[in-house]
Amino acid sequence: MSGRAIISCFSHPSTSCSIPLSRRTHFAHAPPPSPFLLSQRSRLLFAGGRGGGKVWANVKSEKNLSESPKYEDVVLQKARGEDDMEEEGKWWQVFPKRWVIVVLCFSAFLLCNMDRVNMSIAILPMSAEYKWSPSTVGLVQSSFFWGYLLTQIAGGIWADTVGGKQVLGFGVIWWSVATVLTPIAAKLGLPFLLVARAFMGIGEGVAMPAMNNILSKWVPVSERSRSLALVYSGMYLGSVTGLAFSPFLIHQFGWPSVFYSFGSLGTVWFSVWLSKAHSSPLEDPDLRPEEKKLITTSCLSKEPVKTIPWRLILSKAPVWALIVSHFCHNWGTFILLTWMPTYYNQVLKFNLTESGLFCVLPWLIMALSANVGGWIADTLVSKGVSVTRVRKIMQTIGFLGPAFFLTQLSHINSPAMAVLCMTCSQGTDAFSQSGLYSNHQDIAPRYSGILLGLSNTAGVLAGVFGTAATGYILQHGSWDDVFKVSVGLYLVGTVVFNLFSTGEKVLE
Repeated sequence: MSGRAIISCFSHPSTSCSIPLSRRTHFAHAPPPSPFLLSQRSRLLFAGGRGGGKVWANVKSEKNLSESPKYEDVVLQKARGEDDMEEEGKWWQVFPKRWVIVVLCFSAFLLCNMDRVNMSIAILPMSAEYKWSPSTVGLVQSSFFWGYLLTQIAGGIWADTVGGKQVLGFGVIWWSVATVLTPIAAKLGLPFLLVARAFMGIGEGVAMPAMNNILSKWVPVSERSRSLALVYSGMYLGSVTGLAFSPFLIHQFGWPSVFYSFGSLGTVWFSVWLSKAHSSPLEDPDLRPEEKKLITTSCLSKEPVKTIPWRLILSKAPVWALIVSHFCHNWGTFILLTWMPTYYNQVLKFNLTESGLFCVLPWLIMALSANVGGWIADTLVSKGVSVTRVRKIMQTIGFLGPAFFLTQLSHINSPAMAVLCMTCSQGTDAFSQSGLYSNHQDIAPRYSGILLGLSNTAGVLAGVFGTAATGYILQHGSWDDVFKVSVGLYLVGTVVFNLFSTGEKVLE
């Protein structure tokens, strides 16, 4: 029997066919099939092609299947299961949006330090080519901080009033362009290079206040240490990436290639940032309702700032504890950031490639220990330990750890042990991300961008004076003198932070 005849029997009651009467009666009294089942029957009917017996077998099997009350349920259940599996497979649709923001901030900070540390490697061939003295090298290294200093407070005000998305996006594009222009400025002359580095500092200066503003709105208190640790570990991994790839690029293509290649990456990040990021969860139309509820009920910073109570902010002792501690912390950190390759080259007698490679290890350890510290801090808070005590514990490790290991450098003659001490110093320093760097959002969540701008201004001053002073000290002293100053400031910071800081909110 042909497929056409079978179809005719279903299409009109008067159509004659060779199906037995009993089966016709069954079809006449059977309940009408659902549209879904009809689609399944049609598929089976046409699957037989032109072979009459094959089609009739399919019809018989359809009869048997239709007599089974569970057939349609099974088919529908299977279809629903396939749909559920398809939905579950789209993991990116259920990945928390707040952690998308955190990862984007992480990648911005990765680029930030890649573009910053490349000068610490490129300065070696540049100083040889242009015949710069150690004082001139220190001047070039510190010129970045001139612009970086200008936009700390301004970036915090701008982020808290306009929104962190616009400010961070501006910063990345600005410093990326300045990075690309650095080789051109160097060829034009030293003054042009100093201006280009200062311009780069202007762009990077807004990054930390803008990031702090965004995360204060997106990340609940219970995830604060982990999120900040991850973002700041982007800076450390940026140092790893910059120090690892800069020597290779310099050897293969010359020192200008470092600035051209690293600077161009900012445009890629900016395009993703524009499409994915929002300054606040309230501005994100694609945010899932359950996540929006979690964020808005947990985050304390919601309304944008209209007026800034400067007198009230500057009257609080915990604010000044942050400012002083940030200065003490950054003095040692920025010296290691900018002068470590020179130390490896001059003192440990490593060549350019070895200096870059051995500089990678401390920053890699910092990236790991920062996230370990963030996990420990959030775990302690979740178990009922006060935020104040957690912040003080983490920052004490962040101060006394580097102080101890730097004091050991003067007693070590082995290059391997010196690298180990540097690595341990940087590794313990990273616990500061769960100490003073998390404390801005604790004490003033609504003004966290401005507060970070204030304290980081002091930190930038430490970078300016510390980097330039290191060049002066090396002309008239030794590396031991450089490390003694850093150790002394670490001890001062430990005392101040433990006496005056708090984890409680002091500004509404």
